[in-house]
Amino acid sequence: MSALVDHEFSFYRLRFSFQAEDRVHFAKMAANTLRGAFGYALGAVAGEREFQAIFAPGAAGPHPSGLADLPRPFVFRSAHLDGATIAPGQPFHFDVNLFETRRPLAEIFVDAFRIMGQRGIGAGCSRMELTAVQHVDLEGRAGNPAGPLLLSLAPCRTSVDAVTVDFLTPTELKSKDLRVRDRIARLTPTGLKGAPALPEPAFPVLFARVRDRIATLRTLYGGGPMDVDFRALGERASAVRITASSVRLVKVTRHSSRTGQRHPIGGFAGWASYAGPLAEFLPWLEAAAFTGVGRQTTWGKGEIRVRAG
Repeated sequence: MSALVDHEFSFYRLRFSFQAEDRVHFAKMAANTLRGAFGYALGAVAGEREFQAIFAPGAAGPHPSGLADLPRPFVFRSAHLDGATIAPGQPFHFDVNLFETRRPLAEIFVDAFRIMGQRGIGAGCSRMELTAVQHVDLEGRAGNPAGPLLLSLAPCRTSVDAVTVDFLTPTELKSKDLRVRDRIARLTPTGLKGAPALPEPAFPVLFARVRDRIATLRTLYGGGPMDVDFRALGERASAVRITASSVRLVKVTRHSSRTGQRHPIGGFAGWASYAGPLAEFLPWLEAAAFTGVGRQTTWGKGEIRVRAG
């Protein structure tokens, strides 16, 4: 494998446009509403093996890197619909980033979303008609030729010494058995358990979760394992420091129709600015804007935006 190919990450970005037939209301996290409805519809158009591979991949086979649950090969991008109500006759859309590039899955998603619209979503089974499916480019322009998008993870050729990361939806990171959201909740004016206050989220923790997610998605669904010294990369990430941040805890729950129970899917949101030698890390952060980072990304969590400087 060449050095260039080994530092590439590819995926599809699809936009699904609908017209509401009934009044459609989305929950506080629209991706959670869409995920549940999509799962029911997918079961109607895909065989058991295909359903497991797309919707519940953790149910089969050995797990790399000790993961208890494999990442799904897709994420919804629907934060603009969070808490929104769509009137009958009104159009709306959401995007799906699809990471499986070894075999075609787009048609299965199209069929599932068509069925989803006919069956309806949410507690009221609100119906909607699928009106268009378009490929979207890296800049968010719809209607582009079909084909996977390609991101280079190679270090930037110019110096990068500052970036700001916006955490657009609740994000949950974990390091050393303690989640970042828990550390944020336990911070006091005198620090964590009496220690000096520790700004969150620290860059080494953020980058470690970005690195692991992108590498795992590529291994499972794309170009295979990457020949990269991940430990050395993580060690160099410790040279990047947080310079300012403003994060808050966001409480969100989801209702499981299978068990009838409610489960927390919250995390932290806000922004953090970082400074240091960032040229080799910026491409990974920019890729994470499309993959999401942290836990439960298929529920809409972990969506980020990266701003250089």
